[in-house]
Order: sequence, then C-alpha cells, then structure tokens
Amino acid sequence: MVTVEKRAFKYRFYPTDAQAAELSRTFGCVRKVYNLALAARTQAWTRQERVNYHQTSAMLTLWKKSEELAYLNEVSSVPLQQALRHLQVAFTNFFTRRAKYPRFKSRKRSRKSAEYTTSAFRFRDGRLTLAKMREPLDIVWSRALPVGVSPSTVTVSQDSAGRWFVSMLCEDSAVQPLPAMDTVVGIDVGLNHLLTLSTGEKITNPRHERRDRTALGKAQRRLAKKARGDGANRVKARRKVAKIHARITDRRRDTLHKLTTRLVRENQTLVIEDLSVRNMVKNPSLARAISDAAWADFRSMLEYKAQWYGREVIAVDRWFPSSNLCSRCGTLRKRMPLHVRTWTCDCGTTHDRDVNAAKNLLAAGLAVTACGAGVRPQRSTPGGQSATKQETHRREP
Repeated sequence: MVTVEKRAFKYRFYPTDAQAAELSRTFGCVRKVYNLALAARTQAWTRQERVNYHQTSAMLTLWKKSEELAYLNEVSSVPLQQALRHLQVAFTNFFTRRAKYPRFKSRKRSRKSAEYTTSAFRFRDGRLTLAKMREPLDIVWSRALPVGVSPSTVTVSQDSAGRWFVSMLCEDSAVQPLPAMDTVVGIDVGLNHLLTLSTGEKITNPRHERRDRTALGKAQRRLAKKARGDGANRVKARRKVAKIHARITDRRRDTLHKLTTRLVRENQTLVIEDLSVRNMVKNPSLARAISDAAWADFRSMLEYKAQWYGREVIAVDRWFPSSNLCSRCGTLRKRMPLHVRTWTCDCGTTHDRDVNAAKNLLAAGLAVTACGAGVRPQRSTPGGQSATKQETHRREP
C-alpha cells in the first residue's frame, strides 16, 4: 500500500484593508481564547483537577454568550476551536515530558496565526476564500499545488516584519521514496565551513548574519533611541529591524533547503553528530556564529526529508571523539584545541581536522548500521580505568 505524505505549501499574500482587519481580529480572538483556556486549566490543576479539550470547548460556548466576550462571535469559530486543540497538544507534550508547561500568548511577542479547517474556507480554481470574507486572498503562487489536490488545513500568519503568509497542508503524491543507493556520507558541521563531508568536500559557510550586521546594528540603535511604548516611530523602527532579520532568515533557510535536498538525493545513509546546540549557544564567544549556522534547522530538515524519500539519518553520540581520533590507525589524541585545524598522527598521517571528523562519524555510523551500536575508542575515566563503551543514539526521522 502506497502512503501519501502530507506537505505544507507556504505562500505570501497581500490582503485588502478589510481582510487585514478581519485577520487581525481573528488573531486577537485566538490569543484570547488560548489564554483563557490555559488559565482555566492551570487553576483546575492547582485544585488537583483535570480539564480536557471538550471541557474547554464547552467553556468557549459560555464565553461567547457573556457580554464581556461577545466579540468572539464576530470571527470564525473554527480558528478558536483549533486554538483549544493546540492547547490540548501542548499539555499532552508536557505530560509526556516532551515540552515545558504551556505559556500564555503575548500580543507583542507571540506568533500571529489562525488555523482554518475545510469547513472554514473555500478553495476553487486556485482561489482561496476564508470564512467571514467575501473576496479571495491575493496569493502570490510561487509554485503550483499538486494537481487535483485541495488543502485540508489552511494556516494564515503574519510575521514580525508585517508580511502575510498562508500555509496549505496538502497530500503530495510526488513525495515518494527515491531509488535505493549504496552511498553513505559522514557530515561534520562547523563554523569555518558550514559542512565538511567524509568525501573531503567542504561547503563554505555563507555567514548570512555577518553580511547584514552593519545594517542590523544601525537599525537596532535607531530603535533603542525611540521612546518606549506603541508610538508610530517606534513601531516603524521595530518593523525595520524585523525586516532585516527576516531577510537573513530567508537566505539562511534557502541555503539549508538546497543543501539538505542535495544530500538526501545523493546518499542513502547520512551520519551526523548529535550536538546539543541549546547548550553550545551559551558560549558568549560563539553564540552568534552558531546561531547563524543554524545546525538545529539543518538536522531537522535532513531528518524529515530523509523520511520523505526513504533515506536514513544516523546521529552519533555527541561525546564521540570524532576530531581527536585518527581515522586511519585509531589512535586517540588527548587534546585538540579549536585553533588546531591540521594535525599529524603518530602513524605519520596528516589530517585535516574537519575531514577527519567526518570520516570518523561515517565509520561510527556504519558500525551502528551493521550491529546496532557504535564503539568508542578507549579513553581514561576519572578512576584511571579505560572505558570502551559508547552509546550512540539512532534518531528515527
């Protein structure tokens, strides 16, 4: 049986003044309902009671009937119900220890979005019309939707730069496993080079943030001089900063999408290192460069594209000494400062630090594929004994 993957297609659109006002009201109502439901569930939790989605849905009906919250009836009810479902998912993730406790949505800092299901929009002949609107959205169709497919869910959002986007979730029959291959590759991420492959290829780090650092700093200084509050000048200055950030983010994601698609198409198995990026960005000297490299986004894209196309991604334990280990003879060097980019092993082999690390990651990944566990070379433990056991984690896409 062939399974059809669902895929989101995101487009930019330009709303009319009436549509922008309607969507802004919807965003506000979605945020209000989410916060009310979160407050109700939190208060119930302090009384050692559980409140589920169905109970908050009943609360929503009562809120709409109250005089204070009667304005909730002015927008489509579907995004409000979806907000309650999203809150239920957030609590499920919290109770299964996959996420922190849900937080209240902020008018200024939280993402502005509203989700519509099939009962709240009409899609005909490439024209999308949302509930409570008479005219279809003016969408810029940068790419075509799959032929003969209608979206099952539509999410409208506005970013901090003021741009409007619509994301359509569709079944895409084009997303099918690619023909199997014999090629495997080890991938070492870095800062001097964004990626280094076990084949010896090095991919330059574009450093997107550095290209706009001067303009960004200038815009941020202008913003800092504006009076606090919601004044027009401060809003304009904040929007300028947000536009620069959006330009940096767009270029970065475009680069990562191209790289990950190429790697998945060319290799059957991809071996990466299981880095804790969240802890690494706590280093004040490297935080900006690591954030600009977006290693976490790279891994996320690699994993879901591998799942789409029938490839395998193996994550090697972060404590595996990929840089310190000679990929030829297996000798482990005790120390390897970051400034050392090339080194010579006792066996006489001269290594490029990054290429050597990629080769070692590849070897560890092949060990995982062959026997289900990797092997860490001997190293000294605090008690003076040698430890040979390594725990390598295989991350399913």
